[in-house]
Amino acid sequence: MPVSSATNSSVEEQIKKIIGNIKNLPTPPIVFEQIQKVINDPDTSSADVAGILSEDPAMSIKVLKLTNSAFYGLSREIDSVRHAVTIIGLEAVKNLVLSASVMSMFKADEKNREFHEDYWRHSLATAVASKMLAKEIKANQTFNPDPAFTSGLIHDIGKMIICGFMREEHQKIQAIVKESPNTSIREIETSILGFDHAILGKQLALQWKLPDRMADTIGYHNRPAEENSSDNYAMLVNLGDCLSHMTFPSEKLGSARIKASAEALSFFNLEMEKLLELKSQLAEEYTKAETFMRIAGIN
Repeated sequence: MPVSSATNSSVEEQIKKIIGNIKNLPTPPIVFEQIQKVINDPDTSSADVAGILSEDPAMSIKVLKLTNSAFYGLSREIDSVRHAVTIIGLEAVKNLVLSASVMSMFKADEKNREFHEDYWRHSLATAVASKMLAKEIKANQTFNPDPAFTSGLIHDIGKMIICGFMREEHQKIQAIVKESPNTSIREIETSILGFDHAILGKQLALQWKLPDRMADTIGYHNRPAEENSSDNYAMLVNLGDCLSHMTFPSEKLGSARIKASAEALSFFNLEMEKLLELKSQLAEEYTKAETFMRIAGIN
């Protein structure tokens, strides 16, 4: 049964209060906020962005290492942040900074380390799959691979809030995931919390002042056919998410119950058989991106 807009509004208000009441909830570093502001200025230059990054030496090093990693596969070494910005572009640098920031904000402890490891592997695989689909699968529009990657990387960020700050509820959800293999994660979360991780993640993205397109990609990646402002990136990430689960299944993340949206498949003129054929390509691309997690600060 469709949820009414009034109900949606009350759930969003409830989630805003929950997020507002969480102590020590991570926020993106100042460098990301500054870069996001200047990139929206049409007169911004690579020197402007390099100047902002120079104020955060740790982030500058990460951007340089990521630019020189197999992830980008450049033929020559980049030796300065300004050069990196020129070579890979402003949008790519912004998304690298956001990705590295988010990955280092949520740290595991002994109680949830295994879940964290599964979570980030899946998130990185979804990011790689979304970028791959953006570059190689023809659709009714052109997708920018950089925000496709970042949106894929943080599409499940709501799960990190549940895992890190709602631990009792997280344990209940995980117990039901084991007991009810045919029930969707969304249904299980909603039965415990009254909402799911996607809408929680959307509200966090809005609080972080991320673009509306990215916030709605997070919020609607499990139901991309519903009206949203993701500019169809929710369709893209829905398929990236499904391909990731099929290629690297995880019992804890409920991979067996994840299904591709029929509307997303139709949008990309894909059959499930074709999506399955991309598993080996994703496995290969993922290997190139594994250093991303290490450089970004996950392990």
